[in-house]
Amino acid sequence: MLELYQFEMSHFAEKVRLILDYKGLEYRKIEVTPGVGQIELFQLSGQRQVPVLRDGGEVISDSTKIADYLDKKYPEKPIIPADPTQKGLCLLMEQWADESIGLNARKAFVGSVSTNQSFRTALLPNSVPDMLKDAIGAIPGEFLSVLGLGVGMGPDAVKSAQEALKRDLTALCFILMEQPYLLGDTPTLADFSVAGLSMYLKFPTGPYLSIPEALKGQGVSGIADIGTFEPFFVWRDKLYADFRKSSPFATAPSGAQPQSTSSSTSSVIHNF
Repeated sequence: MLELYQFEMSHFAEKVRLILDYKGLEYRKIEVTPGVGQIELFQLSGQRQVPVLRDGGEVISDSTKIADYLDKKYPEKPIIPADPTQKGLCLLMEQWADESIGLNARKAFVGSVSTNQSFRTALLPNSVPDMLKDAIGAIPGEFLSVLGLGVGMGPDAVKSAQEALKRDLTALCFILMEQPYLLGDTPTLADFSVAGLSMYLKFPTGPYLSIPEALKGQGVSGIADIGTFEPFFVWRDKLYADFRKSSPFATAPSGAQPQSTSSSTSSVIHNF
């Protein structure tokens, strides 16, 4: 069986999960424990970032390389068009999604965690006592914003990311006005990249992710909670309903302790 080494909260891992589900491939999720688990991941793949796919003796890292591998090894339900023009557009859009939506969504997500108390506490697992949740929620947003400066995610970076995301989502809404998918009538790698990498902007509802229920449907203030981009999220939710499968809980690699998906927010920020 295919094995996907991942963080449940990684939107690049979600891109791969969407592709695996669309192709109808069975796979086992292996949740990498930040720190000790990444040592094992390095021994396996020569690097410490997720996602990493293991298919028997083949080990592939990086979501783009994984997508290419899956389409060649399992060509049923292709995600990369054969037509040269369509193929070029698909690959360009996937790269754009990685570099624009993927990176900016992470910054916007961190900004919302800093400023939105309910969003911040929703990240915490149910096992955390209410008193501690209240204390974490009460941390001043200004303090968390200052901490974000240390990882290049201060207020100016967050604002710039949000503005870029709004332009991106506006463009996507226009593209999707008169066609069901980004390149026409058939879903491609472009669709699964955009859908998966938008996870932080508004977490999908439904049984797709092993995350706290309170987090589902929440997202970045000014993007997830306004009607302007509702057509995009309606499109994405339909893509999930049509192709994404229910998500079982992930297991940890051998030699590592299971890591709660909801308590590994720092790994979301630093390790993919």
